[in-house]
Amino acid sequence: MDIAMEKAAPRVKRRRVPATRRERWAWYLYDFGNSAYAAVVLLAVYSAYFKGSVVGGHEGTRLWGISVGIAMLVVAAISPILGTLADFSGAKKKFLFFFTALAVVFTAALFFVMPGNIFAGMLFFILAEIGYRASQVFYNALLPEIAEPHELGKVSGNGWAIGSFGGIICLLIVLALIMLIGGNMVIRAAFLITAVFYLASALPLFLWLRERAEPKPLPQGKSAFKMAFERLGATFRAVKNYKEFIKFIIAFLVFNDGIMMTLDFAAIIGAVLFGMEQQQLIIFMIVVQITSVAGAYLFGILAHKWNSKKSLVLSLALMVVAVVWLLFVEQLYVFFIIGGLAGFALTGVQSVSRTLVGQFAPEGKSAEFYGFFEVGGRTSSFIGPAVYGFIAAEAAIIYSSRGMEALTAEQMGLRVAVISIIIFLVVGLFMLLAVRQPKVASEEVPID
Repeated sequence: MDIAMEKAAPRVKRRRVPATRRERWAWYLYDFGNSAYAAVVLLAVYSAYFKGSVVGGHEGTRLWGISVGIAMLVVAAISPILGTLADFSGAKKKFLFFFTALAVVFTAALFFVMPGNIFAGMLFFILAEIGYRASQVFYNALLPEIAEPHELGKVSGNGWAIGSFGGIICLLIVLALIMLIGGNMVIRAAFLITAVFYLASALPLFLWLRERAEPKPLPQGKSAFKMAFERLGATFRAVKNYKEFIKFIIAFLVFNDGIMMTLDFAAIIGAVLFGMEQQQLIIFMIVVQITSVAGAYLFGILAHKWNSKKSLVLSLALMVVAVVWLLFVEQLYVFFIIGGLAGFALTGVQSVSRTLVGQFAPEGKSAEFYGFFEVGGRTSSFIGPAVYGFIAAEAAIIYSSRGMEALTAEQMGLRVAVISIIIFLVVGLFMLLAVRQPKVASEEVPID
């Protein structure tokens, strides 16, 4: 059945059961756990450990970018199909459970990565990252099931804010252990702690949140996977009906490159440009997480009371200011200020982008639309880090060939690569300006 037929078909009237307070908190707590993964593995600890101890030198920057890129490419390839399948089968929680388990198991496996174990370090991280990123397709797709259209911005912002607290708490635990004990063993133990933290925070969602989507009966002779491909094809054929959504996804693909480059290389930039040790990197990321809480909460309110697009434009503009400022900074304390500003802005970008997808998505296609959202996000997550890692490494090689000392050459390479972040952010911002804000109901309306 194509989309035109679906629209023409009569709809049976039924009222959706509203989400309970416990269900919303279960959804928030999942973000509380997976933000710990982002804070420890992506931002503060594993990225710097992999680059500096597992590999070393500018080659560590290149391989980190490649590792992130491979994981994102896999997620970009599978997200639309999985999202469509989840919508049709009413099995978002089952898919979420599988990919959460994948992320938790291989986050714990990072404990076994020793200096020089480059292959294992890349493989375990790639698998953990695939689990973490793919799980977001189904986690995000549950948002329209626990919030009415006019509440999406507020609930999404609350999720980001509460999630950021999870990252802060996990980083504080790791920081305390490093300060009290120290050594590579404690750094590696941080990944076990993060895995347990992620798992414990995810469990309430699987125990308390009821998935409201009902499985649709399969036509005779057709499998769920075949139907997933057919529905996906129907969405592609009817793309003219979702022009503004497609324009938004293209803009998101571009500006999200800049966001992902900033996130994935923040610890490496801090370690190489400012000589930050592991304790300082963790404190820096705690500052970023704290301002992220404020940003997620404020931009969630703006999206709810003002306008999602305007809120997103403002957060992107602040992000551009932060990254441009980075080009001219040499003092460590100013880098901390920039990190705080970037943390405040980037969660606004991510939270409000997620809200807009929920506002664009027709009823019954939330996971499918979030699947396309993940394609844009993961494609850019593949392109951006790969571009940054390549530019930084190649520029460092060029500067070294001109007689520059190795560390200085690596620092110059990182600064040159920052320019690419600015380009992606600015171009994406201008593309976003051409997108029309989707119409959102201002009050709760029974679902017919």
